[in-house]
Amino acid sequence: MDARFLGIADLVEAPSVAVVVDVMRAFTVAAWAFSQGAEKIVLAESLDDALALKARHPTWAALKDGPPAPGFDMVNSPGRLRSVDLDGRTVVQKTTAGTAGALAVKEASLVLCAGFVVAEATARLLRTRADDGVTFVVTGEDGQADEDLACAQYIALRATEEGTDPAGFLRRAASSRAAAELTGGVRQGSHPDDVALCLELDRFPFAMVAALEDSLMVLRPCAAPSPANDPSS
Repeated sequence: MDARFLGIADLVEAPSVAVVVDVMRAFTVAAWAFSQGAEKIVLAESLDDALALKARHPTWAALKDGPPAPGFDMVNSPGRLRSVDLDGRTVVQKTTAGTAGALAVKEASLVLCAGFVVAEATARLLRTRADDGVTFVVTGEDGQADEDLACAQYIALRATEEGTDPAGFLRRAASSRAAAELTGGVRQGSHPDDVALCLELDRFPFAMVAALEDSLMVLRPCAAPSPANDPSS
């Protein structure tokens, strides 16, 4: 598998297969939303778009970065989201980096959104596309976020090699700038457990696939191929 690692600003054309990585916290939060029962997640272009979508669909729940704000139901924190019942609901998510990365590659034939919590499931799905080049979009810090790059590199290795040791990749993420800011309370809307939750390797058994649906970029959980059907097994 030919893997490239690019920041959002480095994308000049739609890749065939894109894996958009935001460990702290957008796609950890998305995975938790699905585990709490969400049916789908609509990735919004802006905060105004998120609020407009919710206004048109009053039963939808809107989620954003930072502190709580009028019109938004939740903030971008796995620690806060894990106690929210989202059974059957649609979530509208707008974050600084993760949702922007997914929207930047919306024309790709396959878009996966990932963090450590869905790493193995994502790697298994990539193995079914082993002949395709894969572009990993490192969303944080203009493509320099080490927690996102570490996760992307780990998934890329797991997609091609058995027995990849995750320890070093998780250590890099744990010592990243984002982890320090979350631990230190620099990022508003955080929870004390956020970093630990973002570093739970393979917490969930599904991958997350984003695709255009009626002009909206919609994220849904996707069952990963079982080991018996895995081409690398």
